[in-house]
Amino acid sequence: MKTWLLKSEPSAFSIDDLERRPGHTEPWDGVRNYQARNLLRDQIKRGDQAFFYHSSCPQPAIVGVVEVASDRRPDPTAFDPAAAHYDPGSTPDNPRWYLVDVRFLRRLRRPLPLAELKTHPELAGLPLLQKGNRLSVMPVGAAEWAFILSLE
Repeated sequence: MKTWLLKSEPSAFSIDDLERRPGHTEPWDGVRNYQARNLLRDQIKRGDQAFFYHSSCPQPAIVGVVEVASDRRPDPTAFDPAAAHYDPGSTPDNPRWYLVDVRFLRRLRRPLPLAELKTHPELAGLPLLQKGNRLSVMPVGAAEWAFILSLE
């Protein structure tokens, strides 16, 4: 099992939204960055776990843990002209964008704010803390995963 961090703006889709979905499961759609897409397409697998991170909000923070609940598949929002994430260059025969379903597992006992995460040298290599890293999908190493969970 690999571990990840998935970022979402809570005004668009929050941990609360995921928890309210039937089966606590929802497609992680709308990823439109090639590096994040490559991770979804090539590395993330069913059964992996991820931190759910609220971004672009007053207090960005890791707020929960989710499980990858499906294998990757083409993101159908790319094919729908009415969808916010439509991409006319992506077709069902030649998809450009992918998604996986994620399932709510639990909230953290407390949100772990970005400002706090930055104070721990043990997390210096965490992609989330790297300058300029705006990916919505990023890997989390096993040692970093365990350390973050120890902060709850």
